[in-house]
Amino acid sequence: MIRYDLRCRQGHEFDSWFSSSSGFESLRAAGHLSCPICGGTEIDKALMAPALGRAAGAADAAAAVAPPPEAPTPEAGAITPAQRAALIAELRARIEASSDYVGLSFATEARRMHEGDIPGRPIHGEAHPDEARQLIEDGIPVAPLPFVPTRRRN
Repeated sequence: MIRYDLRCRQGHEFDSWFSSSSGFESLRAAGHLSCPICGGTEIDKALMAPALGRAAGAADAAAAVAPPPEAPTPEAGAITPAQRAALIAELRARIEASSDYVGLSFATEARRMHEGDIPGRPIHGEAHPDEARQLIEDGIPVAPLPFVPTRRRN
């Protein structure tokens, strides 16, 4: 699996996981990617730094030298952390109201619907990374949600 930082044409930034670079490209070409903030489907990869392992103590040293990230500006179309949290809460409410929570049987249910064994319906749930990877590789459209399922929250 590979994680990409993404940006829509409106400048909203978000991230998502893909089985491979070609998996990202095929989903984007088919119009299956959309911005979780505005719903736009013109999505590009954003500039991102590689995730490299560090020796013990190196993370503290790097953090001490790294400049703080620039705050997003409203003029650039960026949103505040509070606005982002509100949008995610709204997304959670819409998903929970309009789909069935199937828990850890998400991968099985998604595959059965895709293969026509059971009627299709909106679902959400949990899948192990290997199960999610296999669904994506098999062309079954799934996407990670930007929140923890209600069952798993404290």
